[in-house]
Amino acid sequence: MHDAATKSADHPSVQHGRVGVLLVNLGTPDGTDYASMRRYLKEFLTDKRVIEWPKIAWYPILFGIVLNTRPGKVGKAYELIWNKEKNESFLRTYTRNQAELMSAALAGHPDAVVDWAMRYGQPSIASRLEHLQQQGCERILLFPLYPQYAAATTATVNDKAFEALLKMRWQPALRTVPPYHDDPSYIEALANSITGRLSTLDWEPEVVLASFHGIPKSYFDKGDPYYCQCQKTARLLRDRLGWSKEKLQVTFQSRFGPEEWLQPYTDKTVERLAQEGVKRIAVLNPGFVSDCLETLEEIAVQAAESFHHNGGEKFAHIPCLNDSPDGMAVLEKVVRRELGGWI
Repeated sequence: MHDAATKSADHPSVQHGRVGVLLVNLGTPDGTDYASMRRYLKEFLTDKRVIEWPKIAWYPILFGIVLNTRPGKVGKAYELIWNKEKNESFLRTYTRNQAELMSAALAGHPDAVVDWAMRYGQPSIASRLEHLQQQGCERILLFPLYPQYAAATTATVNDKAFEALLKMRWQPALRTVPPYHDDPSYIEALANSITGRLSTLDWEPEVVLASFHGIPKSYFDKGDPYYCQCQKTARLLRDRLGWSKEKLQVTFQSRFGPEEWLQPYTDKTVERLAQEGVKRIAVLNPGFVSDCLETLEEIAVQAAESFHHNGGEKFAHIPCLNDSPDGMAVLEKVVRRELGGWI
């Protein structure tokens, strides 16, 4: 780095010497209207990590059918769970809050700068990496907010960050955060969230479902570690709570298209349990750092309705860790560990 004595008079002023932390979540539409939803879904469903079909097979379906029919339907679902006070999705609200709380937690390190981005939608990963660099961040920790690794989530965040670096003449050093599906602080926080929520009920669930976002089974067959990491999270959580496999069951939600996805499916399991005479269940979503459409609408609304419709009586949704003290303690522990040697 040039110092004042050696740089030429016309040398541009350059900020330097700082360390950035970029929290990245999946993404969110800007609004619930048709145009906003279509723009968001197009970016999401053209990601080759999300849909691995050849373009020649997928794009006619995507542009001919999906992007004409799905924006209206998904927009109505978002409308049900929209943060009306801030006119944004709760995923955006929680991710911003997490970044602000992380910044406060690292206040003892004046050279640390915390920011946040979305893989799909705004603010983009590229724009925030550029902003961090302009603030003098020569080293950046990229944190895809997924406890379990999947190519369709963690890897595509990393891809987008590296794509942004391709266009930079002066690249910052970049570290990526590995999965933390078995971190003791994460397991403890999940256990606390379960016992805390159940303590507010005047009934005890017979079964608790740990519902993870699904992926096509073919991705698992190709070597994706996601399924195994979900199972390990659940096993450690059972051990911590002293529960059986029958009490805490793993299921997978949010499947899309004709392919077989990871099983058992959450929606089918909820139906089956009710039909078999189970009257009381609770559901949590350990793979989601923040509540979003898939937890607030698909589980807390749709799954609850299905359970009651099929004969169930009591249903509770256990919120995600979000920006709670326990949730932030997990994120902070991971960030401090991965910043080792940098701050």
